[in-house]
Amino acid sequence: MPVLTDALLSIVVPLYNEEENVTLLTERIHESLEGYNYQIVYVDDFSTDRTRKVIADLKDPKVHLISLKKNYGQSLALAAGLDYAQGDYIVTMDGDLQNDPSDIPKMLPYVLSGEYDVVTGIRQKRKDSLVKKIPSKIANFMVRRVTKLDIKDNGCALKVFTRDIAKDLNLYGEMHRFINLLAYLEGAQIKQVPVKHHARNAGVSKYGLERVFKVVADMMLLLFIRKYFQRPIHLFGIIGVLMILLGVAINIYLLIVKFGFGQDIGNRPLLIFGLMFILGGIQLFTIGIVMELLIRTYYESQNKRPYRIKNVTIGGEVA
Repeated sequence: MPVLTDALLSIVVPLYNEEENVTLLTERIHESLEGYNYQIVYVDDFSTDRTRKVIADLKDPKVHLISLKKNYGQSLALAAGLDYAQGDYIVTMDGDLQNDPSDIPKMLPYVLSGEYDVVTGIRQKRKDSLVKKIPSKIANFMVRRVTKLDIKDNGCALKVFTRDIAKDLNLYGEMHRFINLLAYLEGAQIKQVPVKHHARNAGVSKYGLERVFKVVADMMLLLFIRKYFQRPIHLFGIIGVLMILLGVAINIYLLIVKFGFGQDIGNRPLLIFGLMFILGGIQLFTIGIVMELLIRTYYESQNKRPYRIKNVTIGGEVA
């Protein structure tokens, strides 16, 4: 397989309150990538601890720190790092030391060969609690069933991209969970590689069981955008027809009950709750889709980014 020579490698790491991890993470990246041409792009998502100061005190010329003006979440922090990254190949990983930088050299040859556009890790012997493992397994199962994309571990943050694929991801909301799917829909060839996984070195996890519900919502939105963006009538039209048929069936039933059996239908729960759930459900779902499309149009049509950078430092000095 090809060997990386002068090509620049960008390591993009979103950070939020990782002051106890970032120094050791930097050392491990340097140890793992000795002999490579690389830059480390840390994106501080408005940490409330000393993360930014610890990075600045490193005074490391290979470390680029992007400080966001407020907490935007992991997807937009990652998007800021990907937009800034100058490398020919881009690596993403978490900042909690659960990903191991020593896995990067064994992943790189697959993209360097030109055969694959994305190399994604499969965490072996995960050192997470059940609170993280269970939602992850449920989410991976749902993504495989709905998208038909056989990725075993969508939650692994350790990935290697070619530059063109990474720059075209267009992350919004919390779409970092679907990076593999986004890349696949852009035509990327994806390789899965087993990688090491460690227990969190310090700090606390930012994930819990609520992640399952976010995954469901984001997955529905992503599938709608990709499948029905140019022909929404195929989705809303079918749903509308089914709703009309259901409403007609209910009305016919109630008419038979009223005129055939002489029963009062004005206070029937079927009539009241049926109308409430149907109208409320259509209204909420439609408003959610329309608002999301408006947000995407606002950002993409004006070439705006959904985050604001406070400053960028290189080696501890403001760039």
